Amino acid sequence: MDQEKRPRVYGRHQAPAHYETGDGCLTTFIRIPVRIVVLVVVLPVRMVWDALVATARAADRVLLRPLGRSLSWLGRVLVVVPLVRLYESVLTPLGHGLRWLAAVVGQGLLWLGAAVFVWPWSALWRYVVVPVVRYGIVAPVVWFHRAVLTPLGHALRWLAAVVGHGLSWMYREMLTPAGRRAVTALRLLLTVLFVRPAAGVRRYLLVPLATAVTWLVEHLVVLPLAWTYRELVTPLGHGVAWLAALLARGAVAAARGLGAAAAWVVMTLLVAPVSGLYRRVLAPVGREVAAAVGVAWRIAGFVSRAVGRAISWLAWHLIGAPAAWVYRTVCTPVGHVVRDAVWVPAKRAAVEAGRAARSALRSARETVRQARRDAWRALVGGGPVPEPREPVGRLARTLGSTTTVPSAAPEPEISLRKQG
Repeated sequence: MDQEKRPRVYGRHQAPAHYETGDGCLTTFIRIPVRIVVLVVVLPVRMVWDALVATARAADRVLLRPLGRSLSWLGRVLVVVPLVRLYESVLTPLGHGLRWLAAVVGQGLLWLGAAVFVWPWSALWRYVVVPVVRYGIVAPVVWFHRAVLTPLGHALRWLAAVVGHGLSWMYREMLTPAGRRAVTALRLLLTVLFVRPAAGVRRYLLVPLATAVTWLVEHLVVLPLAWTYRELVTPLGHGVAWLAALLARGAVAAARGLGAAAAWVVMTLLVAPVSGLYRRVLAPVGREVAAAVGVAWRIAGFVSRAVGRAISWLAWHLIGAPAAWVYRTVCTPVGHVVRDAVWVPAKRAAVEAGRAARSALRSARETVRQARRDAWRALVGGGPVPEPREPVGRLARTLGSTTTVPSAAPEPEISLRKQG
């Protein structure tokens, strides 16, 4: 068996381990037309699919992404930034003000509630209820308990102790002996009147009667019933049980036979033809159709790619190359001329105009500031206000004429005596 499972060796070449023999000529003869028909059907679908994919990618790259960026910028400028400014400039100060106002109002309400509801009741409890209860109720009750109830309770306890000692002596010396004598007499009377007659009746009447009844029941009822059960009922039950078991085995055997026959009929008339049809017809046809669709899809992909490259080549040579030539030879020089002759001078003029406008605004602002200072000085009075000017640095100080600092003018020495 091991030698049969090993792959055969043909000279120096060896067959692959999972080698399967090819199909027959009829299968190959049918497979080629099927693949041609599937290719004819699949090729337009693949070309339309590739066109849709290319269109979707171009639309995503050219339209959707810029549109998304534009919408994102618009959303940030029109929604996010105003909301942030509104939150920072309006809602936050408003919230802080409302929080402060709520804190102030809450403290005021707490003080008002305490002043209206807590402090009056606390004062009433502390200065009215507690003194009244302490000195009007508790102190008299304590005095009454100490001066009246306690001596009365002591007297009642002494009287109860005396009465209890008397009753205990009476019970111990009089009632207990009398009770014992009465119990002894009653016990003797009950024994003579009830116990001894009842014991005689039980011993000489009830016991012999019960023994006779037991013997009669045993010999007239129990023994005949036991013999009937052992000799009649038990064999009859065994026979009925054997017959029921035989009938059950027969029914089970008949059901098994009918089930086997029905299963054979179903397998022979339904399952075997359907299985053969699936294994011999449907599965090979499905595999061939799937393989044909896969091959046709790949071939259609190659054809579609070739057609796309051809269309791209034609579009470049018919549109792209002339447009690039026009841009490079016409638009670029014209743009340079417009930039150098129009845009740069216009930009320079705009910059100069802006500088002149800023200088004029600065002069006007300085004039208005000077006029405001003069008006304030005229109304209020006071010394002249020094005009602001550029800070002038001190000249480089040297030690007389003994230093040789280039481009530094000598400054006269300052006497400490003169400063003092």
